[in-house]
Amino acid sequence: MKIGSDDSGEKDRDLTLTIFQDRLGYHFSNPDYLNKALTHSSKGIENYERLEFLGDRVLGLVIAEILYRCFPFEKEGSLARRHSALACTETLARTARDLGVHQVVMASSAELASGGNKQDNLLADCMEAIIGAIFIDKGYIPCQEVITSLWGDKIYTLSQPPVDSKTALQEWAQARALPIPIYEIVDRTGPDHAPQFKVRATIQGLEPMEATGASRRVAEKAVAQLMLDSLELNQDK
Repeated sequence: MKIGSDDSGEKDRDLTLTIFQDRLGYHFSNPDYLNKALTHSSKGIENYERLEFLGDRVLGLVIAEILYRCFPFEKEGSLARRHSALACTETLARTARDLGVHQVVMASSAELASGGNKQDNLLADCMEAIIGAIFIDKGYIPCQEVITSLWGDKIYTLSQPPVDSKTALQEWAQARALPIPIYEIVDRTGPDHAPQFKVRATIQGLEPMEATGASRRVAEKAVAQLMLDSLELNQDK
């Protein structure tokens, strides 16, 4: 009975990955590369980290080549800003979400329970690992085709990196000649493999606010967004 159950689980996983590859627009000759690209470090040693390292470099080169060809009259500085916008964590994570990477990534039950599979950093890492896996599987040209397809109109419309909540809050403070926001960890709970950080943000003249996240960075961005939302709400009143 157990064997049958395992077989059924493997077939379900195979079907899920087939559907995922349809969305990706690329089917792997060696499915092991895709499996590794979707395996988080919480599952063990054989994970996506080395493929992520490779995919980051491949993505950078493909994006650079696309921009060089598509914008023949732009200067280096403008091309660099476009490149940064197209290869940043936020853009990678958005692309991964559109593909449904969060639904197929393999991570520990604790990581999944904490929502780690939906975090920008993990999704961006997986997206780079998938690109690295395609490169290992079939080389540069398929990577170029997949990236061109997935990035689509963003290649022409993204000219500046998205401004995250911490940057936006800092710019708000500086525009009013205030000191930059101060972030401090006020609590840390949970086991080492699934920690939760509570961070307090303080800006001169405003009530401090707190938020939690699976990492210090995530919690800082969350509390910065809370402060921005509060400022916008008060401005509308």
